[in-house]
Amino acid sequence: MPTMMRVLWLQSGGCGGCSMSMLCADTQDFAGLLRGAGLELLWHPALSQADGPDFVDLLQDAATGRERIDALCIEGALLRGPHGSGRFHVLAGTGRPMIHWVRELAAVAQHVLAIGSCAAWGGFASDPASATEACGLQYEDEVKGGLLGAAFRSRSGLPVINVAGCPTHPGWVLETLMVLAAGQLAEADLDALGRPRFYADQLVHQGCSRNEYYEYKASATQPAQLGCLMEHMGCKGTQAHADCNRRLWNGEGSCARGGYPCISCTEPGFQRPGHPFHLTPKVAGIPIGLPTDMPKAWFVALASLSKSATPKRVKVNATSDRVMLPPQPRKTGLR
Repeated sequence: MPTMMRVLWLQSGGCGGCSMSMLCADTQDFAGLLRGAGLELLWHPALSQADGPDFVDLLQDAATGRERIDALCIEGALLRGPHGSGRFHVLAGTGRPMIHWVRELAAVAQHVLAIGSCAAWGGFASDPASATEACGLQYEDEVKGGLLGAAFRSRSGLPVINVAGCPTHPGWVLETLMVLAAGQLAEADLDALGRPRFYADQLVHQGCSRNEYYEYKASATQPAQLGCLMEHMGCKGTQAHADCNRRLWNGEGSCARGGYPCISCTEPGFQRPGHPFHLTPKVAGIPIGLPTDMPKAWFVALASLSKSATPKRVKVNATSDRVMLPPQPRKTGLR
């Protein structure tokens, strides 16, 4: 029987949203999915029965090497406050700060994963004015360091694997664990921020159901309208690294499909954009956050040309909450 990859999942300073998302995986048998992928869940705060002395014994055995940990998954920001003591988050039943446990367990784990943007970059808890002194496992926003330090490598030789998102898509988490269990994730499979490239090498914009409106720069001006959300409503889908509009959530939706702008939640610092999430900052009428790799002059020229060529149907529907003018049937020939 093949060796199972043993996963220990701890909840640090976060809302638990990544666990809730993972439980929405597209399967009728979550436990069977894990077993079939060669994953053994040693402990998870929402899925495991062991608590009290049994849980503490498990942690102690893992930290001393008596229990093998193949994948240490940390969800939530690491709270170092007050004054570096970590006492804002003492792991229940142990009397020790969570950050002490994470450091010890990371030192013996084969792989270390940051599950969600809080664990990866610090997230919402990491406001510089906060006494929590929160950070990510190996980053503080875009600055490398975090709790474990810039030079940290797990026993596999890999840095922290940042499965970023707020929350993460269940597929990002489970597929990362699956490729690790299969021994098929190398450092080359991680991007410059340690995110798995199978989802981070794409942009949210790709596959967006509003792309026709984007092409013509036919933009929504209010919530619930059908138009592109980039120009006025704060959408960062042309900059955000994720496959949300190709790998739909619950097989059905994404932020943009639900009428909400992409806030680029897989990126460091997304939680403090410097402006309201639902508004697009502009200079001289031009959005500051232009599409990735697109020179400003090109965007201005393209936008001007696109707007002048916008069909009436697209223009009207963009500022409506339903299709007001459907495409008209047109006789075409294969010529």
